[in-house]
Amino acid sequence: MSARRYVGVEGHIGRTPLIRLRRLSELTGSEILGKAEFMNPGGSVKDRAALGIITDAETKGLLKPGDIIVEGTAGNTGIGLTVVGHAKGYRTVIVIPETQSPEKINLLRTLGAEVIAVAEKPYSDPGNYNRVAQRLAEEKGWFWANQFDNVANRLAHYRTTGPEIWEQTQGEVTAFVSSVGTGGTLAGTALYLKERNPRTAVVCADPYGAAMWSWFTNGHTDVKDGDSCAEGIGQTRVTKNLEDIVVDRAYRIRDQSALTIVYQLLREEGLFLGLSSGINIAGAASFAKERGAGQTIVTLLCDSGLKYQSKLFNPNWLKEHRFDPNLPIESVLS
Repeated sequence: MSARRYVGVEGHIGRTPLIRLRRLSELTGSEILGKAEFMNPGGSVKDRAALGIITDAETKGLLKPGDIIVEGTAGNTGIGLTVVGHAKGYRTVIVIPETQSPEKINLLRTLGAEVIAVAEKPYSDPGNYNRVAQRLAEEKGWFWANQFDNVANRLAHYRTTGPEIWEQTQGEVTAFVSSVGTGGTLAGTALYLKERNPRTAVVCADPYGAAMWSWFTNGHTDVKDGDSCAEGIGQTRVTKNLEDIVVDRAYRIRDQSALTIVYQLLREEGLFLGLSSGINIAGAASFAKERGAGQTIVTLLCDSGLKYQSKLFNPNWLKEHRFDPNLPIESVLS
């Protein structure tokens, strides 16, 4: 009898299923599929980057058991680093903007991370959460994960997310759609899929107020056109993970469109997701509408709605931000 191989929690990151998004698939005549990243142990797609960054650092001799990992994050990468860190013998210090959902901040503390909440400031400001994490690493000798510019991030997606999508669709994927936080997910997955089939379209779904739509469409990051309530996405600079990456199409996505999708999926399809997932799916729907029926479009269901109950699923918050959770899904395609 052959011996079975059992692994710890870090061995169960990835290999998430593809879920057919029924209504939007029916409305567009294309298969719109969401990769269920909320099923990762830490609850989000960022588990992949966390494991990739930690494994890379171990390989390079930058981490040894008992060391401290510090990172600036909107929450999910910090959760992933903390979960994987516990499994591998590391402690974590997480610097997070105080504007992020209280659920994420509380979860990080419950998981055992030391959490430093700072004011929301642009990357150019020394008080920016990522800059604070870098400074702490330099002052205290901690390992800075540096998810934005550490290309071990995109390599993790090149090695896992891309191959999984190719295998799960049996090579029939015609487009991959992703929003941009660090850029690692979009870049790594795109690099793999383009190698397998150069005709596979790579699509960026960008919230208002971010600069990636402008970068991919106009070649600069100068466009300032609003704001978004989405957490963990919405980049204003070209990170090292995004360098040399070319996309076939980029869309601006309104928060209301993403919210409409989030509520439709909850009510009709049993999926409980955050706003970044809604932005991804809105991008997939836009591409399906523009290019026509018969496609197989894959996007990411980044995380669950559990971390956003005080915001997205709070009637008072919705009213304050003038969002309507009851708009029909058809309005996204109008």
